Amino acid sequence: MEINSTPSLTYIQSREQNATRAIFFIAGLAMSSWAPLIPFVKTRLNLNDSTLGLLLFCIATGSMLIMPFIGSIIKKFGCRRLIILGVLGLAVDLPLLMLFDQRSTMVMSLLLFGMFNGMLDVAMNAHAVVVEQESEQAKMSGFHGFYSIGSIVGAGSVSLFLWLDATPLLSVCAISVLLALLLATFSRYILPKQSDATDGKCETLRVLCHPPVLVIAVLCFFVFMLEGAMLDWSAVFMTSERGMSVSLAGFGYTLYSITVALGRLSGDRLAGSLGGKSLLLLGCAIACAGIVLLVFTRWGALPGFILVGAGLSNIIPILFTLAGNQPDISPDFAIPAVTLFGYSGLLAGPALIGFIAHYIGLTITFSGALLLLFFVAFGSQLVSRQR
Repeated sequence: MEINSTPSLTYIQSREQNATRAIFFIAGLAMSSWAPLIPFVKTRLNLNDSTLGLLLFCIATGSMLIMPFIGSIIKKFGCRRLIILGVLGLAVDLPLLMLFDQRSTMVMSLLLFGMFNGMLDVAMNAHAVVVEQESEQAKMSGFHGFYSIGSIVGAGSVSLFLWLDATPLLSVCAISVLLALLLATFSRYILPKQSDATDGKCETLRVLCHPPVLVIAVLCFFVFMLEGAMLDWSAVFMTSERGMSVSLAGFGYTLYSITVALGRLSGDRLAGSLGGKSLLLLGCAIACAGIVLLVFTRWGALPGFILVGAGLSNIIPILFTLAGNQPDISPDFAIPAVTLFGYSGLLAGPALIGFIAHYIGLTITFSGALLLLFFVAFGSQLVSRQR
């Protein structure tokens, strides 16, 4: 009996881990498939950059409306039901984004998109914590790597469909079918229980009063803002500033996602050989080079996306490591604090970019990333010296 119990337990844990990887893949697939479709929405609804930014903020608003309640819902119903609801909601809502041609209905659809995405994001990370604890091994980076792979497949597939002259609605319906099939395949292996780490909200917020943690949280806000800009504005930038056709514009984000995934999969090895501090500085420098190509040259836009993805890929994990190793502060509270603060940049950043671009242009707005990356490089060194 003892001989057979260990393989059985290992097999069960393997199924749970594969299901978790699949859910992260689904989340990246659903979110990134929206990116190549944004120019179509902008044209169909006749939006300027400012109005588009306000519309995109509906996604952030939807997520922010639901996130304060997710912990209690998980505690009552468990992760599995919430993950299933989130994926099904995204699968149904994605085609609606291509059907509605009125701003009011588009607002409602984007609010729902944000709510389902926020629901899935929190639930899958809570599930990942449980799976990681049961395996007694570090698994979180690998799970998030599958989110990046999903982003590649989502943006790349929709861009390919559009290049093959498929309609936006047909393209996104194909993604919805794939989401449903993946959910049907792996949902049975999702754990029904929830993470025990659903309390301590006040303590999580209090650690932001610790100056190094607050600095790291602000730096995460900047980096997440840049990642949000790549998701929501890359296709618009390629069409409006570089004259690329809408059917090809999504390939910029696809290239960005590929280099992010490759960077994350090799990040642990690079940090071990170079050191986290040096890798963060190198990442900022590479991302700055990509922004220069993207903004100041017409031929270097696509190579610029590659460099930006390579540079940004490991900055957040390194900042999380800094946060988790602050003296006298538990990582159980430091990591959620900087994550919540940074995630607001991912959600609110694209809307802010839209407002700024309306007045000074999208190209100049993108060049502001150079200043943000300088703050990230400089601020991270200040935190390092304070440790």
